Amino acid sequence: MSIAEIAIIGAGPAASSLLERIGANAAQILDGRRLRVHLIDPHRAGTGRVWRADNHAGLWMNSLAEDVTMFTDDSVVIEGPVRPGPTLYEWAHSVDDATLAALATPSLVQEIRSLTGTTFPTRRVQSVYLEWFHRLVVASLPANVDVVVHVSSALDLVDDGGGRQTIDLEGGAAPLTVDIVVLTLGHLDSEPDPISAALGSFAAEHGLVKVGAGHTAELDLSVLEPGADVIAIGFGQAFTDLMMLVTEGRGGRFLDNGSGVLKYEPSGLEPVIHVGSRRGVPYLSKMDYRLQAAPAPLPKFLDEATIQALLHRDGPLDFRRDILPLVRKEVGWAYYHELFHAHPTRVTTSWDEFCARLDDARDQLTTDQIIADAVADPDDIFDIERLDAPLAGLEFDTVLDLHRHVRDHIAADIARRTDPNHSADLGAFNALLFTFGVLARISASGRLGRRSRIEDVGGWWFSFFMYYASGPPPARLRQLLALEAEGLVRFIGANTTVRADPDLGMFVASSTSHPDAVVAGALIDAVIASASISRTADTMLQRLRDRGEIVEEVVEEIDGTGAQWQANTGKLVVAGPVLNVMRADGRPHPFRHALGAFTSRPAAGAFSRPRTNAPTFRQNDAVARSILHTLSSRMADGMTGSADA
Repeated sequence: MSIAEIAIIGAGPAASSLLERIGANAAQILDGRRLRVHLIDPHRAGTGRVWRADNHAGLWMNSLAEDVTMFTDDSVVIEGPVRPGPTLYEWAHSVDDATLAALATPSLVQEIRSLTGTTFPTRRVQSVYLEWFHRLVVASLPANVDVVVHVSSALDLVDDGGGRQTIDLEGGAAPLTVDIVVLTLGHLDSEPDPISAALGSFAAEHGLVKVGAGHTAELDLSVLEPGADVIAIGFGQAFTDLMMLVTEGRGGRFLDNGSGVLKYEPSGLEPVIHVGSRRGVPYLSKMDYRLQAAPAPLPKFLDEATIQALLHRDGPLDFRRDILPLVRKEVGWAYYHELFHAHPTRVTTSWDEFCARLDDARDQLTTDQIIADAVADPDDIFDIERLDAPLAGLEFDTVLDLHRHVRDHIAADIARRTDPNHSADLGAFNALLFTFGVLARISASGRLGRRSRIEDVGGWWFSFFMYYASGPPPARLRQLLALEAEGLVRFIGANTTVRADPDLGMFVASSTSHPDAVVAGALIDAVIASASISRTADTMLQRLRDRGEIVEEVVEEIDGTGAQWQANTGKLVVAGPVLNVMRADGRPHPFRHALGAFTSRPAAGAFSRPRTNAPTFRQNDAVARSILHTLSSRMADGMTGSADA
């Protein structure tokens, strides 16, 4: 009897989730035929490179324990079977002692058992959950499905001419021949772009320090010397990791006297970080409370009939013209549903009257006026543009003035996002998660105009979504303010740029927020490396690229005036509903798929929020079923499979 074989290259949580969907669908589709799945990764299967067990204890997740799951639930619309399981929080209090003891040290077990639903867990805790999930998936596979783990990197992938594919592995292992390959490589390292490379060369010539973009926990931060001025570009997750690793990670301590304001006790080993970014402020704090009223029933304006009408409209869709007005109304409706029902003294009309007027609104100007009439305090109005660019239009006399303003902005954000009196913000958050899935569906349909998909959805809107919905826990921002109070973190401002000054022999940062310059001898790109197939550091992808077997996404569009627009996203092009890898000749490879942030069709993430019909689960189920149907058909025709040993 022959055995069909799949290789999943990259064995982190995305691979585990796909493997779960393969196992869930195998009984229905394979009809007892044998399947072997090969997982290829130099890091531990299930957790991969990022979610390692040896992560520093000071590195946290940005999600509440109750908002993290690897399991489908009855909200997920898929063809395959739903197989529910515990969220991270539920698992922490349901997994048995013996199982947990086999996965974690006693101190980590104690940390896991102490989780509440509104805890922001450490990444070490998530690593244990992910390893447990992976072991559960493997143990739950049907008897006709086997898994083989290869602790190695894939160096090349070639068609063998007979409809199968051969993978060369690092370290001299025998080549592996399989029927179907799935790339689940996560965030990839890239060679520096020309600007970063030039700054790196300048640093080498002048004895300065330049640290490139990458996974912060893996970077050599020892080059950032105690007391040294360091310019950090980026104010998101990578910056938060940097901040913790060069402060608490170097022996400093945050002290809490119970007042809600932290004090930092330095070790004396900390550098001084000057941080700037496009917005000039950190992502908005996560909310650590729950809704105060019943959740708004969604969808309201982006229901299935509306989505179908959009998908069948003549001509390409434009996000700002055709979709954003509906997204604004959907998010606004959820926000004001919570405001009206949980905080009725802050509105001037009834919910029914407000809804009736909102339903009749046909343009944004009318909608804005309806809201202004109904909401007493302007601070209770949900204004995307104001939220998205808090420093826009503000000019300060000095960098110190800007610094004080950003400090006060952060303090105000913490106060608002930890106060249930502003729970309408959580209503908006829930609606944003819902609309994110709808936008992923519309984008995958191919109905969006190319420029609108790249600039509006993938650029501006995704950036706003991450800023509003994927910021740090409030405790992280309290720590940031404690470091600011000690003079260890300074704020540069909005639209920060850095240049190499040959006269000074230093890096110089400037901002549109003030006229001052910030000078330092060290520069770090405090961001995750952006996808780039042309500059990828991955050997296998380099070889596939050079042979034309993968292609980088370059998008072109000609507008109504005949002007040409072009953008290079750097991502690997995948096509069709099951994300087949596209080749340079314009043909999709029938037996290669790719999932993840490095592709032109990324889902929301490797793990998901429960009860949100998460795009990740829908995508993985579709890919798994397609793979299994392909294998079943080819095996029935005697076209695939290795001999059963």
